[in-house]
Amino acid sequence: MREAQPPTRTAWSEGVDRLRAGATTEPGRLRVIGALVAALVVAFGAVTAWEISDRAAAADDVVSRSQPLSADAANIYRSLADADSAAASGFLAGAQEPQDVRERYEDDIATASALLVKAASNTESTSASGREITTLNRRLPQYTGLIERARANNRLGLPLGGAYLRYANERMTTELLPAAERLYKAETSKLGRDYDDARVWPFVGLGLGVLALGGLGWAQRRNFRRTNRVFNHGLLAASVASAVVLLWLGAGHAMARAELEDAMAHGQESLEVLNDARINSLNARANENLTLVARGAVLAEDGERDLYESQYADGMKALGQRLARASALADDPQGSGPVTDATAKADEWRKRHTTARATDDGGDYEGALAKIIGDKGSTGECFNGVDAALEKALAHEQAEFTRAAESGRGALTGLPLGAAILAVLGAAGAVLGIGRRLSEYR
Repeated sequence: MREAQPPTRTAWSEGVDRLRAGATTEPGRLRVIGALVAALVVAFGAVTAWEISDRAAAADDVVSRSQPLSADAANIYRSLADADSAAASGFLAGAQEPQDVRERYEDDIATASALLVKAASNTESTSASGREITTLNRRLPQYTGLIERARANNRLGLPLGGAYLRYANERMTTELLPAAERLYKAETSKLGRDYDDARVWPFVGLGLGVLALGGLGWAQRRNFRRTNRVFNHGLLAASVASAVVLLWLGAGHAMARAELEDAMAHGQESLEVLNDARINSLNARANENLTLVARGAVLAEDGERDLYESQYADGMKALGQRLARASALADDPQGSGPVTDATAKADEWRKRHTTARATDDGGDYEGALAKIIGDKGSTGECFNGVDAALEKALAHEQAEFTRAAESGRGALTGLPLGAAILAVLGAAGAVLGIGRRLSEYR
């Protein structure tokens, strides 16, 4: 009778048996420990490099893309609103529009057009921002065409000019400005997402770093207990390299996070409030001018109040609220000074407007006109003061944001590459340290 042959063994099973047999010896165990420790150190470095590269890219987007685009979107809105205000002021001046008012209008339109081109080049056409940019590019020529018709009729002394101007203003307030506002909100929302991505803690990298240091510490303790040698130079070098990466990771990200939080809390939030204040002042000025252009011909929904006068009051109320908020957010004299100046000029604007309305209601249209668009003692003088003060405050807060955000981005500079290099050196040290122990068995 034939003896049963043992089952044929696969290369895999033979390899597993050899590995198991090797692990029962001290050299085999050392090889396994060295491989695991080196793998942990390499994984720690690789994950750290990946996570910090991701955070650094988000921080770079905050500084170089999303915040500038948000600021450009705010400037598009401001330019359009200011153009509408300048067009109404020029119309009120009569057939001979003042040159400075005309130039202000043209500069605003040119600025808005240039910023739209810039925004379009940095935005996908299918995105929400891209669709708003398309709307603005399509509607803006229609608006400027209506303004030119209003001017032409005004030069001829035809009442139709006022109708064209009101229609242009309606297009601006119902189509252009809402699209610009949506663009601003979309870009500001993108800025918020980039900011959140940049400040998320690299938990996986930190966890692997602690695990790698723990594994290296255990390996050195095991080495000490078996050989009575205090230090293994290779494992010690790997521990130092891993500790440096872990400390660099924790401290660097903490610093970046703190600077980014400072940029958002003391820069971007103030910028949003100041932009809102400036927009409210521009809308109030445009409605103040249109109150005289329409001369009571356009009523609010209640059929009693003048539409433009009502909208002027709403704009000034919102302006006051925004200025109060901006004052609370300002954390240095350079930021609070312009806001205080704007608040004082806004208060004076309200007083002069009340006087101008009383003059107009008393039948003195020319007197009211001088109090609205005159060179001295007019509401226009106050509006210009408010706008200049807000522009100064915005420039300061923009500089504060840029400084803090760039510091946050800079705190991450070099960390991905440094982590990768130190991880490779650490893994090499671990392998060499274990190899030194293995050589004692030869």
